[in-house]
Amino acid sequence: MNTVLFACVHNAGRSQMAAALFNRLADPAEARALSAGTQPGPRVHPEVLAVMKEIGVDLSDAQPRVLTRELASTATLLVTMGCGEACPVVPGVPIEDWPLPDPKGQPIDRVREIRAAIEARVHQLIASRGWSRR
Repeated sequence: MNTVLFACVHNAGRSQMAAALFNRLADPAEARALSAGTQPGPRVHPEVLAVMKEIGVDLSDAQPRVLTRELASTATLLVTMGCGEACPVVPGVPIEDWPLPDPKGQPIDRVREIRAAIEARVHQLIASRGWSRR
């Protein structure tokens, strides 16, 4: 099983959206996604909950969690999303960086744009690895 780990600072926005979209779009027999943050927040940002609910993804039960080296070492791919120097380097685990803005406190239209950018990158990642649903 391939595991993609999406990581950002608070695990309350970008990485939560990316993991949820990945798990919705990828073939579950091929790959799954997890998310974590270097400094997890107390909850998923309300604006993120709202824009994900608009497309039928309920993140209301999602809980931010800390990104540990142990968790990162289980990944086939680590996708960082703005955590910079705080993101771990795990020997043997390839890293992609998606420099996307933090949706926290942004107007809802801006959060929708961030969601769309994440979704486009997730589609591209799944297609490039052959993990599309059949």
